[in-house]
Amino acid sequence: MKQSELDLFTTSERHQAIWIGKSSAVLPLFALAEVETLLPALRQIIRAAPLRHMITPGGQQMSVALSNCGDLGWVSDRRGYRYTPLDPLSNQPWPALPEVLLELAARAAEAAGFAPFTPDACLINCYVPGNRLSLHQDRDERDYSHPIVSVSLGLPAIFQFGGHQRSDRAQRVSLSHGDVVVWGGEDRLRFHGVLPLKPGEHPRLGQRRINLTLRKAGP
Repeated sequence: MKQSELDLFTTSERHQAIWIGKSSAVLPLFALAEVETLLPALRQIIRAAPLRHMITPGGQQMSVALSNCGDLGWVSDRRGYRYTPLDPLSNQPWPALPEVLLELAARAAEAAGFAPFTPDACLINCYVPGNRLSLHQDRDERDYSHPIVSVSLGLPAIFQFGGHQRSDRAQRVSLSHGDVVVWGGEDRLRFHGVLPLKPGEHPRLGQRRINLTLRKAGP
């Protein structure tokens, strides 16, 4: 686990929580043991609900390709951002959340002080070199009392974790394959994003980074 701003962390030991806020933690390599089970499950999900570049409400095509699994899936189009139980490409329900992801999310949330946590939505983002995600808040869920669990796979990335205003200075945190970030409580609506992905080749995922963001979106 690389660290860009050591003064922000309470510990730098591998496999232990690195606190980046009062209710926000990076869990280095927390998902690594599940990767061999997780990747085949992801391949099945993406076969059923292929990655796609959605359109923003302003009419721009998103650079990051995405899909979903779970009872609800996050979508964007000219009508806005929202969750839907059906994949708009197939008009079929999104693939089910794999048990390995449900268990991983619950354990990660507990390690960061949020238990119990049972997500009903997982947004799958696929980055290639040059892709970025601008600072934003996750505000499309109904209940902000639940945390967000974010799993990084593939190429390393620089995660930006800001404040409650877009103009607040954002921390830069290096994330590697298998790292998990959890934030909730008073940090739940903090702005966050990803800097442009640098070129590279991951031994399992090639020239890409996959991010799995697990949330409780429904009632």
